[in-house]
Amino acid sequence: MSRYTGPVCRLCRRQSMKLFLKGERCFTPKCAVERRRGATRTAPRGRRRRTSEWGLQLLEKQKARQIYGVIERQFRAHFQEALRRPGVTGEVFLQILEGRLDNIVFRLGWAESRNMARQLVSHGHIAVDGRRMSASSHILQPEQVVSWTPQGRKGTPFEIAQQEARRRNVPAWLQMDPVKMEGKTLRLPERAEIDTQVDDRQIVEFYSR
Repeated sequence: MSRYTGPVCRLCRRQSMKLFLKGERCFTPKCAVERRRGATRTAPRGRRRRTSEWGLQLLEKQKARQIYGVIERQFRAHFQEALRRPGVTGEVFLQILEGRLDNIVFRLGWAESRNMARQLVSHGHIAVDGRRMSASSHILQPEQVVSWTPQGRKGTPFEIAQQEARRRNVPAWLQMDPVKMEGKTLRLPERAEIDTQVDDRQIVEFYSR
């Protein structure tokens, strides 16, 4: 399955919740979900079909995949990797998704959305341990350092990230130097530290069928 390239607000409306796919726009009244909520407050309620248990699991899986911007083949591969690792499968699976390079760039506050972070990586603006990376699916390990390449430091995205560096909140499992504009993965995130609103148990049950 190829990567979704259509309107991302449609994905939020389909899930009936904010997936925060458009960065700052998601926090403004222009958000499609907010506009829809205002329009449906006085709208008549129609009959809804009951969603099956499998349908709910599929919906949760699709929601997680859309939030992290991962195609189905990569998403399934990450789950298979989680099965091989020790620990609770659902928690390990989310740790793998959080450890993706595009997500790390987003969590460090260098991009407004994971989609923008993915573009920074694919354009060769991000390096891991001094080595330029172009694969956003690269999984970082603890103690690895993320930085901007010399090419990336010449662009507008770097200037914006540098200006916003001190304003953004970085998770406790990451470290960011706003002067050097370098980030570091201190450890794996705990489940309570992952604010993604997905039920990982539903995803595990979906792939366990």
